[in-house]
Amino acid sequence: MTIENSTYAEAAMLINKPVAAVFQAFISPEITTHFWFTKSSGNLEEGKSVTWTWEMYGNHSVTIKVLTIKENESITVQWGDDEENVVAWEFDDLGESKTFVTITFNGITGTKEELCSQIRDTTEGFTLVLAGLKAYLEHNIELNLVADRFPIELTQE
Repeated sequence: MTIENSTYAEAAMLINKPVAAVFQAFISPEITTHFWFTKSSGNLEEGKSVTWTWEMYGNHSVTIKVLTIKENESITVQWGDDEENVVAWEFDDLGESKTFVTITFNGITGTKEELCSQIRDTTEGFTLVLAGLKAYLEHNIELNLVADRFPIELTQE
């Protein structure tokens, strides 16, 4: 992926599963809801917009537009209404049931303090997503990392 804006956030992790299984975990909400959001309006399909909802955060939702999908290689989406907010997943097949996943969020803007905050929060969030994915696919364990990041008491303030 070519990063056009030098200010971006990135998280990456090795998942000990075949690339097709790891790729499908982000395409199919039947799998993704076990480690990230709680509802989706559908599978990811190129050119289609879907809405993801996090019920544990007061039904917070984001609509994403799927820009490109290269099966078992990459997914690129526009995150929300801002065309500059682009999230890309890259799936590197390392053979022997090993996939290296990199998630990059491009489009971060603002003051120095805002940039630092957005980079920190986005990197942390996608790291939790990848760790949750790893636990779910490798060990069939739902860690609830995303859900437990902000206890409900904090989200109601």
